[in-house]
Formats: sequence, structure tokens, C-alpha cells
Amino acid sequence: METKYSYINAGIDGKVFDFGEEILKDLKTGFEKIDEIAEINQIKVLAAMRNNRVDAACFAATTGYGYNDLGRDKIEKVYAEVFRTEAALVRPQIVCGTHALTVALSANLLPGDELLSPVGKPYDTLEEVIGIRPSKCSLKEYGVSYRQVDLLPNGDFDYKNIEKAINEKTKMITIQRSKGYQTRPTLSVKRIGELIAFIKKIKPSVIVMVDNCYGEFVEEKEPSEVGADMVVGSLIKNPGGGLAPIGGYICGKKELVDRCGYRLSAPGLGQEVGASLGVMQSFYQGLFLAPTVVAGALKGAIFAANAFEKLGYKCVPNGNEERYDIIQAVELKSEEAMLAFCKGIQSAAPVDSYVTPIPWDMPGYDSQVIMAAGAFVQGSSIELSADGPIKEPYAVFFQGGLTYYHAKIGILSAINEMYKNGLISL
Repeated sequence: METKYSYINAGIDGKVFDFGEEILKDLKTGFEKIDEIAEINQIKVLAAMRNNRVDAACFAATTGYGYNDLGRDKIEKVYAEVFRTEAALVRPQIVCGTHALTVALSANLLPGDELLSPVGKPYDTLEEVIGIRPSKCSLKEYGVSYRQVDLLPNGDFDYKNIEKAINEKTKMITIQRSKGYQTRPTLSVKRIGELIAFIKKIKPSVIVMVDNCYGEFVEEKEPSEVGADMVVGSLIKNPGGGLAPIGGYICGKKELVDRCGYRLSAPGLGQEVGASLGVMQSFYQGLFLAPTVVAGALKGAIFAANAFEKLGYKCVPNGNEERYDIIQAVELKSEEAMLAFCKGIQSAAPVDSYVTPIPWDMPGYDSQVIMAAGAFVQGSSIELSADGPIKEPYAVFFQGGLTYYHAKIGILSAINEMYKNGLISL
């Protein structure tokens, strides 16, 4: 019982530890499947690095204009091969996932064009980018219109109304793979492929962009392998493996990616400029580790779902459902429970463990948000974190953990904090 004593010495109640061990007894088969997918993705990443002859020269820093940056140019070839696309834009100048999506949208939508979401409301921070909520420099301000078709109550695509919504102005379709701050199911690559096939039959020329955040390496394939013209994400989430200190990626058709390069830098300059500033080794090494890191985060999410379902809370996805991203939503029913959960996660962090997270008015959101994250990289969602808007149904969104063991410790710490406050009984 050496392990139990270690947890007790770390502040976890013995009853909480025993509860966790009981939950874990039934999870072995699911964990083996995750390991199998991680192995397949590890082979894919290694092959891309070998095929593109990555060497130590790729790690050298460049400054200023960044002309002839070997490491920068080669990492983009590696990403294109991993995601099975014609081209890629992978840059530290992309500051977050929302920025990557903004670049992809604004580069490929012109005044008079229309953007359509066939999967309902996008993630909160994109509302101002699109102009759903008024903001300076939004797509709406530049004459790009927007419409959406909500998912059906059972989570299915509303194919009838999607067909009606596609018209002569529809230039781009945006599909958000992950649930965001909603409790709808995450979309599998298979379902995304079916939706793209349906859309392309109606309008073959339409551009389909997939917001791939939180989904990379969760499955054997990526949306770009089932018809997506662009896939977009953040390097401080899955593909950065916890090592990339900043950055984002856009992978897709060369014509579309070229436009993204011009939008990120300037017309006429495109991908020829942009110094790597010494981050390339972390980009390469983070990508190499990403399949294993994602596997650990997935195991933590499954453990969380099974534990909190046992405690009587609704979990999306539930403990037995297939996983298509690393996020685990738990409807905690009260603000008090959210605060306790997040305090427990924060206490298990390697950085800022002594801090108590509190709700605050965060830019881009329509309600106060609480965030627990003691990360080596600020805002890194592949590291252990939990967050959510303080509003019904008081859902907290747990994700990450650079190792499975850290994810497990975090979940037990959250349960421990709720147990100490009398919010749950064991």
C-alpha cells in the first residue's frame, strides 16, 4: 500500500484514494485502446520527421526577417505530412487557437461572402471574430455575413436545414470538432467526414474548415483525411505536447494556406518571413511527444467521467462513450461545487499550486469564467486544467495532464476538495 500512503502524505483522504482505485478496476480495456491509437500516431509522427530529414540544424534560431529558416520551413512540411495535406503554416507568430482560426477565416473570406456553421454556435471567443457579438475588426464589419444551423436535440446534424442554408454566397463552412463550453457531444472524424461529403455534394466549391482544437491525435485519422480543406489548431494544446511555448497551425490545400501566410504577415511576403526565435526544438520535440501526452490526457478524462458519474453527476461524454477530444465536461449543479473542483485541480498543479482560483470577467466571454491551471506554459490546455463559465448548468471542463498520473492526481484532488467541503459523500 506504498502508493496509498504517498497519496495520503500528499493530502488526499484515504477514502478518496480507495474510491479512485475502485473506479480504475474497470478501465483497463479502454486504456489499452488508447495506447494502441497512440502507437499508431507515434509511428505517423516519426515517419514524417524521418521522411523530411529533420536534423540538429532545424533547431537553430533565426531573428529579424527570418529568411531561409530551415527549421521553420521543415516543421511545416512535417505537419503537412502528419495531417495528410498539401501545405501547412506553423508559426510562433500565431498566438493562440482563436488567432489561428481568425487568420484562416479572414484570409479566405472576402466582402460579400458568407460563413456557415452547420454545428450550431461556435466557441465563445469566435463570436466576436465573426461578429455575432459586435467587435472592432470582426468579419461582419468587413462585410462577411454569417448563419448557423443548430444541431438537432439528439445531437444529430440537421441535414434538411443545412441544405437550405447553403446558397450562392456560402464561401466557407466552419465545423467545430470539440464541444467548447457546451455539453453537446464532440464530433468524431467519421461524422465530420459524413457531413463534409453531404456539403460537397450540394456545393463542391465551398471551403470546409475544421476547428481541430483538443482533437489532434485522439483518433487514428484527422479531419483533413476525410475531406476538410483546412484544419486549424493551437500548439499549446495537443500537438505541442506541452513543450511548445506558443504557436498555432493551419494545414490544408496549398492555395488556402498560401493566403493564410499572406494574411499572417503581409501580401507579397507570406511564409517567406517570420523568425523562429529559438522555439523550433520545442515545436519538434513537442510534436514528437504529442501522441503519448494526448493518450495520458484521455486516460485522465475517462477516469474523471467514471468517477463523477459514480458520484451522481452528468458527464459528457459519459464513462463508456468513445472519445473524440481530450475534454471532459462535468455538470456540477452549483457554483460552490465548481469552485471546490477547480480549487482541487489548482492544488495539484506543479506551478501556482498555492493559488485559489476565483471567477472573473474574461475577455471574449459573456459571463464570468473560473479557470484552474498551474501550467509551465500559460494557458496550455494540454497541461492539467479545469475551467467553465459560472452559469447553468455549472459545467466544469476538465482536460489535460502531461502524464496520466498527473491527471489522476488532479481528479482525486478535485474529489478530495469536494469531499472536505461536504459536497459529496463516499
